[in-house]
Amino acid sequence: MSHCSSMPSREFLWDIFQRVDQDNSGAISADELQRALSNGTWTPFNPETVRLMIGMFDKNQNGTVNFEEFGALWKYVTDWQNCFRSFDRDNSGNIDREELKIALTNFGYRLSENLIDTLIRKYDRLGRGTIYFDDFIQCCIVLYTLTSAFRKLDSDLDGVITIHYEQFLGMVFSLKI
Repeated sequence: MSHCSSMPSREFLWDIFQRVDQDNSGAISADELQRALSNGTWTPFNPETVRLMIGMFDKNQNGTVNFEEFGALWKYVTDWQNCFRSFDRDNSGNIDREELKIALTNFGYRLSENLIDTLIRKYDRLGRGTIYFDDFIQCCIVLYTLTSAFRKLDSDLDGVITIHYEQFLGMVFSLKI
């Protein structure tokens, strides 16, 4: 997603940060971030996606992002938005199965038709066969996190790992997803 946005000015970010930080605590909580983000569909942003994003940029692990962390988070969301728009070919505000497949292929994933169907089922909150912006971000974060964890154990890069049950549980539960 490097083809996307450039970093906005510090003043612009500060203005947004202050508007999002509704209790003026100097940090943005998951609730404040959720209220500030929009799907472009008048639906609230998925709280699980918000939690994942806060977790990615919350360096001191206190459940909030400060102004410095917010700049990186803002760029991340903006990049995802540009990316999402480029794959939402019919400008419907959501991504259908074919658009998701194209997006994931562009990201370098080679997934079976069955797995694409599974992702649509998992991240389609309304049961319409489409994925909204926030759920698309969540899907991509989870896919990336699981793939990275798998690759750490796939030392010969053949796409196959052998692990014990407890190793598997340890790997999954240690991930921030």
